[in-house]
Amino acid sequence: MADPQGLEQHDPRVLALKAGLLVVWFVISFGCSYFARDLSFMLAGWPFSYWMAAQGAVLGFIAIVVVYATVMRRLAPEDAQEPGDA
Repeated sequence: MADPQGLEQHDPRVLALKAGLLVVWFVISFGCSYFARDLSFMLAGWPFSYWMAAQGAVLGFIAIVVVYATVMRRLAPEDAQEPGDA
């Protein structure tokens, strides 16, 4: 059976990663919509604020998921080995 105290401990690297990605998500979703009027230049024939609302937020979220999965995959081998495993 797993140690109940061990289940409650969180890796500070993972918590820092989650906090950083949540800040990026906040900036992408709320920051760009709040400053949309200031982002009034054209990109590929469309206003940048429209592009960011329609496409950029979704692409930003996908990038956040990819970064999270990549970093967690690198951290997983370190956590996968138990002290008794050989």
